[in-house]
Amino acid sequence: MEELEQLPFVSLLLGEVQAYLSDIGSAGPRLAAGLLLILVTWLVARFGRALVARVADKAKLRRNLRDVLTMLTGLCLWLGGLLITITLIFPTVTPGKALTTLGLGSIAIGFAFKDVFENFLAGLLILWREPFQIGDHIALEANDVEGQVEQITVRDSRIRRTDGQMIVVPNALLFQQPVIVRTNRDIRRTSIIVGVAYDEDVDQAREIIQGAVAEVDSVRSDVRAVQVFAEAFGASSIDFEVAWWTGSRPVDIRASRDQVVASIKRALDEANIEIPFPYRTLVFKDQAEAERFHPSEAGRPPDL
Repeated sequence: MEELEQLPFVSLLLGEVQAYLSDIGSAGPRLAAGLLLILVTWLVARFGRALVARVADKAKLRRNLRDVLTMLTGLCLWLGGLLITITLIFPTVTPGKALTTLGLGSIAIGFAFKDVFENFLAGLLILWREPFQIGDHIALEANDVEGQVEQITVRDSRIRRTDGQMIVVPNALLFQQPVIVRTNRDIRRTSIIVGVAYDEDVDQAREIIQGAVAEVDSVRSDVRAVQVFAEAFGASSIDFEVAWWTGSRPVDIRASRDQVVASIKRALDEANIEIPFPYRTLVFKDQAEAERFHPSEAGRPPDL
């Protein structure tokens, strides 16, 4: 209690209340006028919010921007109404004095509720700038958060994971950390690795793989061409990186991968091109080790 009394706006308010109670008889009309003014403030704030929302709709502003403007309008009207009410009920409190003490008090409250105000301001900026929208699929890889945005409020955002779980993320985290918006565009590139045996013709395999991918309905070859590159010498195969463009939603990616893998497998089988199993070649320098693994063949003379 002593700590609260040390705050400027609290000490000012307590002093005014004591003076008000000592002169309660003459303060009755001011109290009634103050209550009436609060009612008027509520009506004006409600009308102002509705007016701003209507103007924003006519101007075809984004929904998030409209919500921010209506909320700020309501806050400003309520702040002005409460300041006028305080000066009416407590005549010794001038608007300048009230604003000064309110500013000092706001600093103290800001330190006490730092996280709350940080999330609030971050929420306002997210709603204003709109880096992502409701329905977008986003990811915070540093925090292992990924899913579809279902709701954005001034304090937090709600993200639905692909497994159905809901994640409530503080807006400050979304504002400070890098956010990947996977559905910012309608299409997105994905890729897989395809291995072909060393005995096969590389150019022929590349041509067959590219044709098989281009035939898949979910592949947007009309937007970007299918790319097939020989990437590396694998343990048992020449590895090709196959890249193509498809829908940006996670379900689109998974469905397209399924169709592409099946199409490549069918095409390579029809062309008798081998997709090899992992091969291992064992070389024994010690005859005793060879006999332990292949005792029936260790002493057999070589074929002529």
